[in-house]
Amino acid sequence: MKEKATSFDIAHQAGVSQSTVSRALRNSPLVNKETREKVQAIARERNYKVDKNASNLRRQHSKTLALLLFEDPTSDNSLINPFFLSMLGSITRASAKAGYDLLISFQNLSDDWHADYEDSNKADGIILLGYGDYTEYCTKLSQLEAQHTHFVRWGALDDDHPGVSIGCDNFQGGYDITRHLLGLGRRRFAFIGGADIRAPEFFARYNGHQKALKLANVEQKAVQQDAISTEDSGYEATLTLLKNHPHIDAIVCASDLIAIGVIRALRANNIAIPEQIAVVGFDNVPVASFANPALTTVKQDTILAGEILVDSLLKLIAGEKVEHYLMPVDLVIRQSSGA
Repeated sequence: MKEKATSFDIAHQAGVSQSTVSRALRNSPLVNKETREKVQAIARERNYKVDKNASNLRRQHSKTLALLLFEDPTSDNSLINPFFLSMLGSITRASAKAGYDLLISFQNLSDDWHADYEDSNKADGIILLGYGDYTEYCTKLSQLEAQHTHFVRWGALDDDHPGVSIGCDNFQGGYDITRHLLGLGRRRFAFIGGADIRAPEFFARYNGHQKALKLANVEQKAVQQDAISTEDSGYEATLTLLKNHPHIDAIVCASDLIAIGVIRALRANNIAIPEQIAVVGFDNVPVASFANPALTTVKQDTILAGEILVDSLLKLIAGEKVEHYLMPVDLVIRQSSGA
């Protein structure tokens, strides 16, 4: 007796994934017409019928959440930004408390997050941490929304792009940390980090920084140097900065990782911190307190962040309306700023 064809057989013959087969047989517009017709023709040829019971089972909740991290270049090759590592424990605890398992993976291991997690019933919803170029990331977010995926993301609040965003007040953090340095008498500033829409959180921090300088009438003396959120990038940016602007007396960094690289570069050039140049960061990652000198920074509450991300996602899964959430920030004053 000939064995009954399965969706795996159809997928193999059509050269597509099982999730694509599932969508094609449901006439989903997310599958292009040519592929849809090809899959449907193979299914008819092999007398394949969708198992209604299995289909209904797939629509049941898996009681699992997917956490997808962006692969960040790191000095320890973990590929996980230490800021997100500090959030991971909170997300895990909040998920377990709600009776959910947590599936953790990297974003770039998949081209179709909806198909690989929610459509395959691996997870009921997705939490996104981190991104590379935000303009490219938004294309993925739009795809998730078109697929009616339940997802939340950590990042800048953005009403012009899809998805519920949980993030901190980056503008206020940039403003507050700069006001702190101004209060200590610093007047010749540099900002190290991206300052455009490709990195909206850094951009908001930069804009807050600029607002503080403008109110103090010293913005015309300030400079900006691009860097991504790594120690090496901060180190190289500082060398360029010292060459082109040797008279600065304060460096505001878009992240703690950048700031640690800045401190390395200044020490390598025998520049005293904070006596000659004050340095501040953003994030309050664990290593910030162990820098030499210990790093003044802006704290984001990662415990609260993890709890809100999970709670917001569970509300979306339950069909409730969820809004963006803006978390306050706090300054953590240590030795690198001089007070």
